[in-house]
Amino acid sequence: MSALAKASGALKSVDYEVFGRVQGNGGLRGVLSVVSVLALIVLSHYFPNQYTEQEAKKLGVVGWVKNTSQGTVTGQVQGPEEKVNEMKSWLSKVGSPSSRIDKTNFSNEKEISKLDFSDFNTRY
Repeated sequence: MSALAKASGALKSVDYEVFGRVQGNGGLRGVLSVVSVLALIVLSHYFPNQYTEQEAKKLGVVGWVKNTSQGTVTGQVQGPEEKVNEMKSWLSKVGSPSSRIDKTNFSNEKEISKLDFSDFNTRY
């Protein structure tokens, strides 16, 4: 078991998809995901992955984020329940400085016994 899991008690995983509009991108839509609640090359246009990765690492959650061909951002986030919930809030309400989040869908939210990832990364 990882040090994160030992120190934090219950672990949670959640999948996500973020829909929104980013200023200056001609109305392109974007979606975001983190922790099975944890972005994509396109992410840099809609919901810059650097911000998503930064926030995930700041909170101490693991997973991935990716841009989709439909112009959304998806991902998975895993970690201590409290931290996953903080990431969910960030994905739903904050995002990158130039983004506008229309909605965020979360799915497959569950308690897990161990982390499937060792870091938070952008997938291409």
